[in-house]
Amino acid sequence: MGVLDFFIQSYFIPKPTLTKENLPDQSGIYVAGRSPEKAEAAISKLKSEFPNSTGSLSFLKVDFSDFSTIEPEAEEFLSKETRLDVLTNNAGVMIPPLGSKDKHGHELQIGTNMLGPYLFTKLLVPIVKSTVAKAPAGSVRITWGSSGVATTSPENGMIFDADGNLEQGSSPQVDYTVSEAANFYLASQFARLYAKDGIISVSWNPGNLETDLQSHANWIQKFIMSFVTHPARFGGYTEPWAGWSPAITASHKGAYIAPWGRIYPARKDIQAGTMSKEEGGTGYAERFLAYCEKETAAFA
Repeated sequence: MGVLDFFIQSYFIPKPTLTKENLPDQSGIYVAGRSPEKAEAAISKLKSEFPNSTGSLSFLKVDFSDFSTIEPEAEEFLSKETRLDVLTNNAGVMIPPLGSKDKHGHELQIGTNMLGPYLFTKLLVPIVKSTVAKAPAGSVRITWGSSGVATTSPENGMIFDADGNLEQGSSPQVDYTVSEAANFYLASQFARLYAKDGIISVSWNPGNLETDLQSHANWIQKFIMSFVTHPARFGGYTEPWAGWSPAITASHKGAYIAPWGRIYPARKDIQAGTMSKEEGGTGYAERFLAYCEKETAAFA
């Protein structure tokens, strides 16, 4: 069912309902990443395309594979701003060479796609919470980039060893699927923790896009991907829908959003993982949240 579901999400896609034509103007946007050169090039291009814009674009130099870089940049943001209406987590590494690791010994995708964004979000939750009182109801959100390949992840989305550690490092392909299922779990747990504060937390699948994310893929993988990928510009539909669409309300807390902006059911065992055993679920999301906290506690 996982592979079938992946292709359903990839091929049977309705037209986008939130585009640059009807997306509300933003007064300020920060881009966090590890490459100042790429960020400045993107910012310069946008400024040249929209010379009359009164909004601001700023860069935060964060390497999500090195947790020591995260708190300083979160503090930098907090020193400049008094609100954060939408936090979008979309850091991504895809199928790097076997043995690739982050600065702390985790498999690179586990560190970059999951643990780093968890830490960054944890540090920014206070300002997100304080923004709720200043913003329209339902507009303050934390969103998490996932992927359709989450449907092909191991049973329950991930595997823990006897000590509660996440099994990782034996297959970059499997670790990638785990990292994407994990972001669904993070969305569900932040929804559980902060829905009472007026924050909506959701995850989203940007779609299969022709981007540098596939740079580590071998030629066979790239050939297969060529049949299911869309031009990169399509990635600008699902992510804004998750962050700004008025169709999302408090009733959608923890929801998963498929291309190009529609609520979509998660795989049944992964959905069960978002609930505790007392609620009739498996408690995998709670276990994963505890793992994230343990692995990043020294950096916050």
